[in-house]
Amino acid sequence: MDEARKDVPEWTADQVEKALSNGDSHKLIDVREKDEYREGHLPGAISVPRGFLDMQVEEVVPDKSTQLILYCAGGTRSLLAGRTLREMGYGDVVSMSGGYGGWKGSGHEWVKDFQFTPEQLKRYDRHFLLPEVGEAGQAKLLQSKVLLIGAGGLGSPAAYYLAAAGVGTIGLVDDDVVDMSNLQRQIIHNNDRVGMSKVQSARETINTLNPDINVVGYETRVTSDNIMDIIKDYDVVVDGCDNFPTRYLVNDAAVLSGIPNVYASIFRFEGQVSVFGAPDGPCYRCLYPEPPPPGLVPSCAEGGVLGVLPGTIGTLQATEVVKQLLGIGESLVGRLLLYDALEMRFQMIDVPKNPDCPACGTNPTLNTLIDYDQFCGTGAEAPAAEVPETTVTELKRRLDAGRAPFLLDVREPAETEIATIHAQLIPLGQLESRLEELSGHRHQEIVVHCRTGARSADAVRILQRHGFTGAINLAGGIRAWSEEIDPAVPVY
Repeated sequence: MDEARKDVPEWTADQVEKALSNGDSHKLIDVREKDEYREGHLPGAISVPRGFLDMQVEEVVPDKSTQLILYCAGGTRSLLAGRTLREMGYGDVVSMSGGYGGWKGSGHEWVKDFQFTPEQLKRYDRHFLLPEVGEAGQAKLLQSKVLLIGAGGLGSPAAYYLAAAGVGTIGLVDDDVVDMSNLQRQIIHNNDRVGMSKVQSARETINTLNPDINVVGYETRVTSDNIMDIIKDYDVVVDGCDNFPTRYLVNDAAVLSGIPNVYASIFRFEGQVSVFGAPDGPCYRCLYPEPPPPGLVPSCAEGGVLGVLPGTIGTLQATEVVKQLLGIGESLVGRLLLYDALEMRFQMIDVPKNPDCPACGTNPTLNTLIDYDQFCGTGAEAPAAEVPETTVTELKRRLDAGRAPFLLDVREPAETEIATIHAQLIPLGQLESRLEELSGHRHQEIVVHCRTGARSADAVRILQRHGFTGAINLAGGIRAWSEEIDPAVPVY
């Protein structure tokens, strides 16, 4: 011990408290065993047991010039640990004499963290080993609340892995019952539960997997009337729905509530994931300002879906949820992850926040929830578009004949990175302020396209009001071009 004291200076508890109060640059390390640390420790102390010091300390403190303040129970182990650290090249190491016992005896502040049960200490052991999670992160997960919209293809793997990870409260919203056709992909259900409500089925699976989890069920469909009351108590919402009215509803409710929305969608062999509604990040409307025309995009029941696809995408959603709750890693805020299972290819697209977005823009105009069936054209009184149109087949014929019209793309810039037919880009929200750029085509034919034909129909109306008599809409948009003319143009 005398040799250790020659290498490692000792500070009293009062000296350490003064250094901590002054905000001096240092790392405070508790070298006691984990069970001792759990019973109480100095505020801000990092647990690195002496027996693991040489294996773990460089992850915790990579800069060996950092001042390290060590303590143990009485001062002996921290001195020996200090000598080890000096031998490892750490130049400024101090040991607290009297240890934790002396600190408490002097009346200084100490804290006691979340108390795990013996079973939890075993269950979450692999999380404890990750510095980015650790015991503090696991405690945060157990105290977190996540709401899943849908207990189907995406909700099944997301809920299953969030329960395994120890997210303490999982809310499930679904008004459907388990059908035999669900079992090809909805892994949270099974044969014996056909005909049972999906919420109840999911609850039984989760409780069998992890009895720590409080499952809150909502056997209903979210609407403009109930979603704000449901969503208000949660930290993150997971969008696992399969229709556009609900997708826009969830987005708008999350934005209005200030809750991150971990979004995903799947179709046949493809999926996409992002995080919307985070502070300073975009929302779903920034990427898709307008829904596609009713019936244009078939559902999984109509178009089919590869059974393992929602497993891949739903697990990615669960990953993003955990990262959001713990504040670790680089999230998908401002990015859209595209996945093609047939090509086994991932593609990342930047999604900027749209300052003109009615939900999350600089001056939002959408301050209350609306009728989303009517907005998406699925309501009984949805008006039909009445603008001149041409088909992708006719456009292709004219291009091949060398009689190409002027092409105008009114999508967002991020969409053109995914797919393009090389038209001039003026986003719909900027069209009226940039009409001068089109002045040379005022009396010529202008074929306007967007993703599916909805925004471009609005653009044609704007152009007609301003004297562009030759403006016509490309029916079906670039999606129709991909499906009917050129499959090399990605569908999104």
